[in-house]
Amino acid sequence: MSPEPELDPASADYARAVGERLRAIRRQKRLSLQDAEELSNQEFKASVLGAYERGERAISVPRLHRLARVYQVPADQLLPRDDDDPRAEQAAYLDLTAPAPSAPRKVILDLARLDEVGGPTGEMLRRYVAMIQLQRQDFNGRVLTIRRDDLRAIACILDTPSERAGERLADMGILLHGAPVLDGPH
Repeated sequence: MSPEPELDPASADYARAVGERLRAIRRQKRLSLQDAEELSNQEFKASVLGAYERGERAISVPRLHRLARVYQVPADQLLPRDDDDPRAEQAAYLDLTAPAPSAPRKVILDLARLDEVGGPTGEMLRRYVAMIQLQRQDFNGRVLTIRRDDLRAIACILDTPSERAGERLADMGILLHGAPVLDGPH
Protein backbone atom coordinates (compact mmCIF):
# COMPACT_ATOMS: atom_id res chain seq x y z
CA MET A 1 0.00 0.00 0.00
CA SER A 2 1.44 3.36 -1.00
CA PRO A 3 1.74 6.16 1.56
CA GLU A 4 -0.99 8.78 1.62
CA PRO A 5 -0.11 11.89 -0.44
CA GLU A 6 0.11 15.15 1.49
CA LEU A 7 -3.06 17.24 1.29
CA ASP A 8 -3.00 20.95 0.49
CA PRO A 9 -4.22 23.14 3.41
CA ALA A 10 -7.78 23.58 2.07
CA SER A 11 -8.12 19.83 1.43
CA ALA A 12 -6.71 19.06 4.87
CA ASP A 13 -9.28 21.40 6.47
CA TYR A 14 -12.09 19.72 4.53
CA ALA A 15 -10.80 16.25 5.45
CA ARG A 16 -10.93 17.31 9.13
CA ALA A 17 -14.50 18.60 8.70
CA VAL A 18 -15.52 15.33 7.02
CA GLY A 19 -13.82 13.47 9.85
CA GLU A 20 -15.85 15.40 12.42
CA ARG A 21 -19.06 14.39 10.62
CA LEU A 22 -17.95 10.76 10.41
CA ARG A 23 -17.19 10.73 14.14
CA ALA A 24 -20.48 12.49 15.02
CA ILE A 25 -22.56 9.99 13.03
CA ARG A 26 -20.64 7.00 14.40
CA ARG A 27 -21.08 8.22 17.96
CA GLN A 28 -24.75 8.96 17.38
CA LYS A 29 -25.08 5.35 16.30
CA ARG A 30 -23.36 4.47 19.60
CA LEU A 31 -20.62 2.58 17.80
CA SER A 32 -16.98 2.31 18.81
CA LEU A 33 -14.38 2.22 16.05
CA GLN A 34 -14.13 -1.52 16.63
CA ASP A 35 -17.93 -1.88 16.40
CA ALA A 36 -17.88 -0.04 13.06
CA GLU A 37 -15.12 -2.35 11.85
CA GLU A 38 -17.22 -5.39 12.80
CA LEU A 39 -20.37 -3.90 11.26
CA SER A 40 -18.50 -3.41 7.98
CA ASN A 41 -17.26 -7.02 7.99
CA GLN A 42 -13.71 -5.64 8.43
CA GLU A 43 -13.89 -3.54 5.24
CA PHE A 44 -13.24 -0.43 7.36
CA LYS A 45 -10.45 -1.10 9.85
CA ALA A 46 -10.75 0.78 13.14
CA SER A 47 -7.36 2.41 12.61
CA VAL A 48 -8.34 3.67 9.15
CA LEU A 49 -11.71 4.96 10.40
CA GLY A 50 -9.86 6.77 13.18
CA ALA A 51 -7.51 8.34 10.63
CA TYR A 52 -10.51 9.50 8.57
CA GLU A 53 -12.16 10.93 11.67
CA ARG A 54 -9.01 12.83 12.67
CA GLY A 55 -8.64 14.19 9.13
CA GLU A 56 -5.31 12.43 8.69
CA ARG A 57 -6.60 10.56 5.64
CA ALA A 58 -9.04 11.66 2.97
CA ILE A 59 -11.84 9.20 2.25
CA SER A 60 -12.65 8.46 -1.38
CA VAL A 61 -16.18 8.97 -2.67
CA PRO A 62 -16.82 5.23 -3.25
CA ARG A 63 -15.63 4.40 0.29
CA LEU A 64 -17.70 7.25 1.72
CA HIS A 65 -20.75 5.81 -0.03
CA ARG A 66 -20.04 2.32 1.36
CA LEU A 67 -19.52 3.74 4.86
CA ALA A 68 -22.88 5.52 4.60
CA ARG A 69 -24.48 2.13 3.88
CA VAL A 70 -22.70 0.61 6.88
CA TYR A 71 -24.00 3.44 9.10
CA GLN A 72 -27.41 3.29 7.36
CA VAL A 73 -27.55 7.02 6.65
CA PRO A 74 -27.75 8.98 3.40
CA ALA A 75 -24.24 9.64 2.06
CA ASP A 76 -24.71 13.42 2.24
CA GLN A 77 -25.05 13.11 6.03
CA LEU A 78 -21.36 12.23 6.14
CA LEU A 79 -20.37 15.49 4.46
CA PRO A 80 -20.17 18.85 6.22
CA ARG A 81 -22.09 21.85 4.94
CA ASP A 82 -20.76 25.39 4.81
CA ASP A 83 -23.04 28.18 6.00
CA ASP A 84 -22.93 29.75 2.52
CA ASP A 85 -23.73 26.46 0.76
CA PRO A 86 -27.12 26.92 -0.93
CA ARG A 87 -27.90 23.25 -0.22
CA ALA A 88 -27.75 23.99 3.52
CA GLU A 89 -31.24 25.49 3.27
CA GLN A 90 -32.76 22.53 1.44
CA ALA A 91 -35.18 20.34 3.34
CA ALA A 92 -33.54 17.23 1.86
CA TYR A 93 -30.57 17.74 4.19
CA LEU A 94 -31.47 16.79 7.73
CA ASP A 95 -28.54 17.15 10.11
CA LEU A 96 -28.75 13.96 12.14
CA THR A 97 -26.25 15.28 14.68
CA ALA A 98 -28.16 18.50 15.44
CA PRO A 99 -30.50 18.54 18.42
CA ALA A 100 -34.13 18.16 17.52
CA PRO A 101 -35.89 21.50 17.18
CA SER A 102 -38.78 22.09 19.50
CA ALA A 103 -41.73 20.32 17.96
CA PRO A 104 -45.40 21.11 18.39
CA ARG A 105 -46.63 19.83 21.74
CA LYS A 106 -49.56 17.91 20.36
CA VAL A 107 -50.24 16.55 16.90
CA ILE A 108 -53.27 14.30 16.46
CA LEU A 109 -53.69 12.45 13.18
CA ASP A 110 -57.10 11.73 11.70
CA LEU A 111 -56.58 8.13 10.58
CA ALA A 112 -59.62 8.12 8.29
CA ARG A 113 -58.17 11.09 6.40
CA LEU A 114 -54.76 9.42 6.33
CA ASP A 115 -56.33 6.49 4.48
CA GLU A 116 -57.29 8.93 1.71
CA VAL A 117 -53.71 10.10 1.10
CA GLY A 118 -52.46 8.52 -2.08
CA GLY A 119 -49.08 7.76 -3.57
CA PRO A 120 -45.87 6.53 -2.00
CA THR A 121 -45.97 9.21 0.72
CA GLY A 122 -49.41 8.07 1.87
CA GLU A 123 -48.28 4.46 1.85
CA MET A 124 -45.15 5.21 3.88
CA LEU A 125 -47.15 7.28 6.38
CA ARG A 126 -49.74 4.51 6.78
CA ARG A 127 -47.02 1.92 7.36
CA TYR A 128 -45.26 4.15 9.88
CA VAL A 129 -48.52 4.87 11.73
CA ALA A 130 -49.36 1.14 11.76
CA MET A 131 -45.96 0.46 13.33
CA ILE A 132 -46.63 3.08 16.03
CA GLN A 133 -50.07 1.59 16.72
CA LEU A 134 -48.60 -1.88 17.03
CA GLN A 135 -45.82 -0.67 19.29
CA ARG A 136 -48.26 1.19 21.56
CA GLN A 137 -51.04 -1.37 21.21
CA ASP A 138 -53.27 1.58 20.28
CA PHE A 139 -55.85 0.33 17.81
CA ASN A 140 -58.78 2.74 18.24
CA GLY A 141 -58.57 3.26 14.49
CA ARG A 142 -59.81 6.86 14.52
CA VAL A 143 -56.99 9.07 15.80
CA LEU A 144 -53.37 8.80 16.84
CA THR A 145 -51.40 11.30 18.91
CA ILE A 146 -47.93 11.75 17.48
CA ARG A 147 -44.96 12.15 19.81
CA ARG A 148 -41.92 14.35 19.16
CA ASP A 149 -39.70 11.49 17.95
CA ASP A 150 -42.53 10.23 15.74
CA LEU A 151 -42.88 13.70 14.26
CA ARG A 152 -39.17 13.77 13.36
CA ALA A 153 -39.57 10.49 11.48
CA ILE A 154 -42.73 11.76 9.78
CA ALA A 155 -40.83 14.90 8.76
CA CYS A 156 -38.31 12.65 7.01
CA ILE A 157 -41.10 10.77 5.23
CA LEU A 158 -42.61 14.10 4.14
CA ASP A 159 -39.18 15.45 3.14
CA THR A 160 -39.72 18.55 5.26
CA PRO A 161 -37.94 20.12 8.26
CA SER A 162 -39.15 18.86 11.65
CA GLU A 163 -40.44 22.28 12.65
CA ARG A 164 -42.74 22.35 9.60
CA ALA A 165 -44.03 18.78 9.84
CA GLY A 166 -47.20 19.76 11.73
CA GLU A 167 -47.96 22.44 9.16
CA ARG A 168 -47.37 19.97 6.32
CA LEU A 169 -49.70 17.43 7.93
CA ALA A 170 -52.34 20.15 8.25
CA ASP A 171 -51.89 21.06 4.56
CA MET A 172 -52.43 17.40 3.68
CA GLY A 173 -55.66 17.43 5.70
CA ILE A 174 -54.70 14.63 8.07
CA LEU A 175 -54.50 16.57 11.32
CA LEU A 176 -57.60 15.94 13.39
CA HIS A 177 -60.04 18.70 12.50
CA GLY A 178 -60.00 21.30 15.23
CA ALA A 179 -56.92 19.88 16.98
CA PRO A 180 -54.59 22.80 17.58
CA VAL A 181 -50.90 22.41 17.01
CA LEU A 182 -49.52 23.98 20.15
CA ASP A 183 -45.98 25.33 20.28
CA GLY A 184 -43.94 25.03 23.46
CA PRO A 185 -45.20 24.25 26.95
CA HIS A 186 -48.56 25.72 27.89
